[in-house]
Amino acid sequence: MEKIIKLKALLKKEKVDGYLIPKNDEFFSEYTTKHFDRLNYITNFSGSSGFSLVLKDKKYLFVDGRYTLQANDQSGKIFKVMTIPKQMPKKILKNKNYIIGFDPKLYTKKTFKIFFNNSDCKFKPIEKNLIDQIWKRKIKKNYNKFYTLPKNSIGENFQEKIKKVSSYLKKKDADFILITASENAAWLLNIRGRDSKYSPIPNCYVLISKDKKISFFCDLRKMSLSLKKYLNKIQVKEIIHTGTILSQIKDKKFIVDRNTCSIYFEKLILKNNKILDFVDPIYSLKAIKNKIEIENTKKVHIYDGVALTKFLFWIKKNIKKRKITELSAARKLFQLRKKNKKFKFLSFPTISGTGSNGAIIHYNPTKITNKVLNGGDVYLVDSGGQYEYGTTDVTRTISLNRVNKRIKNIFTRVLKGHIAVSNFKLKKNSTGSVIDSKARKYLKQIGLNYSHGTGHGVGYFLNVHEGPQAISKNNKIRFEEGMILSNEPGYYEKNKFGIRIENLIYVKRKKNKNYFENLTLVPIDKDLINPNLLSKIEKNWLDVYHDKVFNVLKSFMNTTEIKDLKKACSTI
Repeated sequence: MEKIIKLKALLKKEKVDGYLIPKNDEFFSEYTTKHFDRLNYITNFSGSSGFSLVLKDKKYLFVDGRYTLQANDQSGKIFKVMTIPKQMPKKILKNKNYIIGFDPKLYTKKTFKIFFNNSDCKFKPIEKNLIDQIWKRKIKKNYNKFYTLPKNSIGENFQEKIKKVSSYLKKKDADFILITASENAAWLLNIRGRDSKYSPIPNCYVLISKDKKISFFCDLRKMSLSLKKYLNKIQVKEIIHTGTILSQIKDKKFIVDRNTCSIYFEKLILKNNKILDFVDPIYSLKAIKNKIEIENTKKVHIYDGVALTKFLFWIKKNIKKRKITELSAARKLFQLRKKNKKFKFLSFPTISGTGSNGAIIHYNPTKITNKVLNGGDVYLVDSGGQYEYGTTDVTRTISLNRVNKRIKNIFTRVLKGHIAVSNFKLKKNSTGSVIDSKARKYLKQIGLNYSHGTGHGVGYFLNVHEGPQAISKNNKIRFEEGMILSNEPGYYEKNKFGIRIENLIYVKRKKNKNYFENLTLVPIDKDLINPNLLSKIEKNWLDVYHDKVFNVLKSFMNTTEIKDLKKACSTI
């Protein structure tokens, strides 16, 4: 490949033995815009997470288990695909005396510690990105204005939020906190933007002092007069001056975010100051949604449930009548969501996979991979939307005709895991690691498992994936009232089929007890269920859930759809 040859020429020029190419841009957002997706440019890998290491004689692409199949399909001919954490780069680089180049604005100390700790290599920061030197693309200018959220959608003004952050600074005896996660800045100031394709985030940084003095760094062309007035006493500064201002601060104590504070910024701060902590308190603050946010999120899930339910009925009715492909199905679902005036855009690329493509956990259909939906297959659709105001994420797996007994049995075991999460009795110290094992229990009974977490946190009209809360093997965060999570156990058989059932849930408190309440309102395909494998409690859960789905959605359906809904939501 010509671009690899050009990159290797730059390695020689910079006197390095290799170069690191991450997925993220300098804002560390989950979904990198096309013009800054350097990893995709160099490897052709389109997944949302991963990084590459290009050496003089070898080329590696590192991804987690969600993307192994996809990475091999897209990049496996040129790059050796490595699955983390089983295959870590520090093992490859052990006993090597390489000098590895990297862009310090695209990496954090945390990343280096995870992937390169104890390696024998030296790492050389190169501020002029090597990929940018060979990638001759026209960068599309984005001057979409930032905007404020209305008072009836937030439940808490930004001045109150700043007080909480300022109190945290005082508690830690720190002078400044640098907020580098755009979604945290958005939450803090109750503003949104359009700097990500799938999240309403404004690319920006915020610097807060313990006496509540605030500097807001952004592209000034995205500031409206109304926003300037809204921010009032906050100093608004051009984002390119962030580094200069940080370098001018001396003899102060800082808090930064270990997830998004780049090595470049950290170095500038440490030149004349001290870093006390690497924990941005906003992650924990924004994880707990207030009553207004929860109520708006509930409304949004009704809108989303209507669109997805209509879509699933359309698939079932038309599978034998017309040619439906993965791409045309995804377009149809988008059109149905778009009919709702509150819908803004998708919350992530729609996963629309039939048969063997459903086994690729984060599969996105392309013109090359696009398959026709055929009877006998199962079809997996994982999708979500950004609405005014709320974020959705839901997965349904449906039969396209009759499926074999084994698939039905596996689907039912996935459903049993899903119900186990939903019914889990939360205690004060309940964490995701405990619940994760309950979700896998019934698959493990027959020697099966899945290579992703059972659930992730979800934002409020923000990122569809957010922490610190999660349902996963190693997550120790306690669940608190107002947290929103996904519940999505699954199973994937390479080259055959994929199964996943996903609802969003939130932690509700009633009578001094916390429990999970479903937000998602979409029927679960009973054609894939073996009722003999369900207990009375599980059958009751399904019937109660479907009864709620029917009663909430029926008023949005036409006469034919009501009949379909009644059938889909009938007792098991």
